[in-house]
Amino acid sequence: MSFARKEYEFLSEIGLSSRNLGCYVDGTWKANGPVVTSLNPANNQAIAEVVEGSVEDYEEGMRACSEAAKIWMQVPAPKRGEIVRQIGDALRTKLQQLGRLVSLEMGKILPEGIGEVQEIIDMCDFCVGLSRQLNGSVIPSERPNHAMLEMWNPLGIVGVITAFNFPCAVLGWNACIALVCGNCVVWKGAPTTPLITIAMTRLVAGVLEKNNLPPAIFTSFCGGADIGQAIAKDTRISLVSFTGSSKVGLMLQQTVNQRFGKCLLELSGNNAIIIMDDADIQLAVHSVLFAAVGTAGQRCTTCRRLLLHESIYQRVLDQLLDVYKQVKIGNPLEKGNLLGPLHTSESRKSFERGIEIIKSQGGKILIGGSVIESEGNFVQPTIVEISPNADVVKEELFAPVLYVMKFQTLQEAIEINNSVPQGLSSSIFTRKPEIIFKWIGPLGSDCGIVNVNIPTNGAEIGGAFGGEKATGGGREAGSDSWKQYMRRSTCTINYGNELPLAQGINFG
Repeated sequence: MSFARKEYEFLSEIGLSSRNLGCYVDGTWKANGPVVTSLNPANNQAIAEVVEGSVEDYEEGMRACSEAAKIWMQVPAPKRGEIVRQIGDALRTKLQQLGRLVSLEMGKILPEGIGEVQEIIDMCDFCVGLSRQLNGSVIPSERPNHAMLEMWNPLGIVGVITAFNFPCAVLGWNACIALVCGNCVVWKGAPTTPLITIAMTRLVAGVLEKNNLPPAIFTSFCGGADIGQAIAKDTRISLVSFTGSSKVGLMLQQTVNQRFGKCLLELSGNNAIIIMDDADIQLAVHSVLFAAVGTAGQRCTTCRRLLLHESIYQRVLDQLLDVYKQVKIGNPLEKGNLLGPLHTSESRKSFERGIEIIKSQGGKILIGGSVIESEGNFVQPTIVEISPNADVVKEELFAPVLYVMKFQTLQEAIEINNSVPQGLSSSIFTRKPEIIFKWIGPLGSDCGIVNVNIPTNGAEIGGAFGGEKATGGGREAGSDSWKQYMRRSTCTINYGNELPLAQGINFG
């Protein structure tokens, strides 16, 4: 079926049409749920229709996935890495189209959309090498003629529930590692970005088919809360990776914990940048602009609080206000625009409500603070002068709203940084080693990401990504995040003829 608008015709190159089935179950596209319409947030016009999945579709998919898991976990890890390598190559051939789809359906500017798909390609490259390094330790035994070692085995099935703001990159963080670790993947994409879920699944399914592998190694669903709840309750799913709000993440964690499953949570952020009196101000201002305005303030790592040393407060603020005035707002697919729309009309309403709350708590709007009258979900990038003790500052407003505040000492700045419930990302701008090492040390930032002289956002895939406190404690992507996707066994082997006991115990 053809698309209503000519500019959407590129979607046919990645397997999409004007009406799509939203479940990939055991190699077949099907769906028995409601029909939803994917909207372009730049004008709130329809892109395409998607038939969502039902709980019955889910059950059929899980039966096939459980059988596929028995096969996939026995494939040698380097062979699994080869499949992930091919997924990366397939992504390279459709990088521009997929990136354009991310920009179209989510609303982020095109360079960010392409960058998101590139992030999955980078994860594929990383995991090819990882597939030969899923190493366990060999541990000296205190007993003669005994060997002690660690074995890492697949969990079986990993459930991945992703959010709209990174509708495919977070899948990449999880699925690439889960697959090389020998797990099948069950993916529930964000309800408002179903076309990205379908396009990504088609690409992965093509690689599995080409290699004559069970298609249920990768299963995906477009759907609502009923599918998410089914994943959370399903004892066949050993690990559930969830990206979303702290409120929903806590409820999901409680459900998974009741069945003694494992959770990997990437939840809300409330990230601060501290600018010390010795900082490179031009570098800092450039960083704050990207951290606060990028993705229209809809990254979990968006800078929401800016802490300025009192001696440079006005100087930094004047420069920041000047660059804010130059931000081009408009269609995210058009070159030169830095700020696209918020993702939904409800997001725009949340921005308006947030501004009213800010004003009621003593916040002073320095620039922005209004929606932009248009067909789309555009709002003005906003800077607010406010006390760090205001209640609204403790919460995450998912929009381009930046709170600015003064501090006198490094200790005061660290206390303000750590004073919120969330603990995802943080950064400080300084040239002094003694400040840097206090900041990254035990009495410094309490976040999972602790940066120096760079923004709070734009993390590389080589490091573990995640945060503390109400951010959930999960870690995805690089470093040793892979260990969360496997089951560790400590194995002690007696290759002798006697039975010495540990701790020197003599039992008769």
